[in-house]
Amino acid sequence: MAQTTQRRTEAPDRLRHPAEVPFFVFMVILNVLIIAAIIRAAQVLPFLPERLQTSQWAAVIRSALIGLLLLVPGLIVVREMQRASVRGTAVQLSPQQYPWLYEVADNFASRLKLRRRPQIFLANGNGTLNAFAAQATGYDYVVLSNELFANLYDNNRAGLRFILGHEMGHIRLHHVSLWYQIAVAYSQMIPLLGPALSRLREYSCDRHGAYLSPRGATGLVLLASGRYTETEVDVSELVRQGRMLRGFWVGLAQLPRSHPFTVRRLERLFGIGLFKQNAHGAPGT
Repeated sequence: MAQTTQRRTEAPDRLRHPAEVPFFVFMVILNVLIIAAIIRAAQVLPFLPERLQTSQWAAVIRSALIGLLLLVPGLIVVREMQRASVRGTAVQLSPQQYPWLYEVADNFASRLKLRRRPQIFLANGNGTLNAFAAQATGYDYVVLSNELFANLYDNNRAGLRFILGHEMGHIRLHHVSLWYQIAVAYSQMIPLLGPALSRLREYSCDRHGAYLSPRGATGLVLLASGRYTETEVDVSELVRQGRMLRGFWVGLAQLPRSHPFTVRRLERLFGIGLFKQNAHGAPGT
């Protein structure tokens, strides 16, 4: 029993996708080089002829380059305004407001050893199946769209737990932290590289969601099949479909995407044993 408890305690520390940190370090180095290049270009304007170095055009270009460096304070403004908007338009969960899910979030925060309990909001997703984690000064929070909530709350709470755990994984891994976003603010805007880092983050957070809700596969099935049909999908067949998802065109189609293909995400979680199987040996929900 002691060994089982120890494994469960240590498990969250090994959930990050092994390629995420090395790729993040590469992106940070690239980010620093981009900032250095912007500063250097603003100083010497190497692409302008010498006769134009003191012209009005030089001043305009120099101001534009310096303006690129305002992305950092801009991030702070966006983060604070986003939380203010969420607080004004969404329902915040509490011990009186959807107490079951509030208690689940409290339990997850403890199991993931988060330094502060995230606030959970239920928002009108206007038809979209969406959830996201974010941070503002002094606060971490998760927003769930009511479309996800309505489909999963009553009939498939394990799927909802997976989605909540996935989003809390973003908080635990500091993906929403200001320092993290600053560290890759410029490099993540590079086509193909930015989406590649994003996909690795999603894989890492999928592992957190599955660790916290091992029977929550339907949380991903919902994203693949859409509303109303997720409980009718044969998960075993979908996993097999994920195993067959290989080849040049599949890889090419995924390159610009910020999220991995949903059936691949599902197949990988079953493959590493984080999603559990039901009593009949087939993947369960």
